Amino acid sequence: MKHLKIILLLIILIQGLKINAQDFVLKGVVIEKGSNVRVALAGIINIRSKMGTTSNDIGMFQLKARIGDTLLIQKRNLNEQKVVVKTDDDLLVYLVRGSTMLEEVTVKGQTKKQEMESIKRDLKRNGSFYAGKPPLILLNPFGGSPITFFYELFGKTPARARNFNRYYKKELSLIEVDKFFNKSLVSNNTTLTGKDLDKFLLDYYPTRSMTINWSNYDAVKYIKESAKKYTDTLKHTN
Repeated sequence: MKHLKIILLLIILIQGLKINAQDFVLKGVVIEKGSNVRVALAGIINIRSKMGTTSNDIGMFQLKARIGDTLLIQKRNLNEQKVVVKTDDDLLVYLVRGSTMLEEVTVKGQTKKQEMESIKRDLKRNGSFYAGKPPLILLNPFGGSPITFFYELFGKTPARARNFNRYYKKELSLIEVDKFFNKSLVSNNTTLTGKDLDKFLLDYYPTRSMTINWSNYDAVKYIKESAKKYTDTLKHTN
């Protein structure tokens, strides 16, 4: 029991070291410069932390960062961009098309969710059975596996699995929200266009907890009511 308490204390200390008061969740949107088309599935990497994410189907992303971090944003057929995080305000990233060649279309027959499930299976095949969060029962000397416990806690593949699982849960939430709040639906139910539309999508993007029991009627109602508030704000600022 004494050894178990020491191990639990070490776990708490390790987790505590990961927490930095300067960290915050940066929200942003990736847009193709010139066309103002939102860029889906752009890769965003925090060069300092090595953590990454992708933009959703309306170009939005969220990523943990701190002031001074440099983000690398990449998308096929668009020039990559490095952006320094100067404030905790929402970030607009513009990518320039780097080639006039038509983008190769590959039919994968997979949804984004299926692709993420495939990555999870690959991590498991590569040795992370508990996604970097081993149960304490593994420490049991009778029938447990302490070696597996410490490998899952400190190994590189389990660490990747932990990071991916955090990304996976966040992306699943975004996928569900995107069913009720996306550029097409907003465009069809408001008069917003251009930069006003982009800012509205960013500022009024609902949380998963808000949409969990929504129907299409609820989504349209939220969009129309929110758009009225937003356009009233624009009138007061002009």
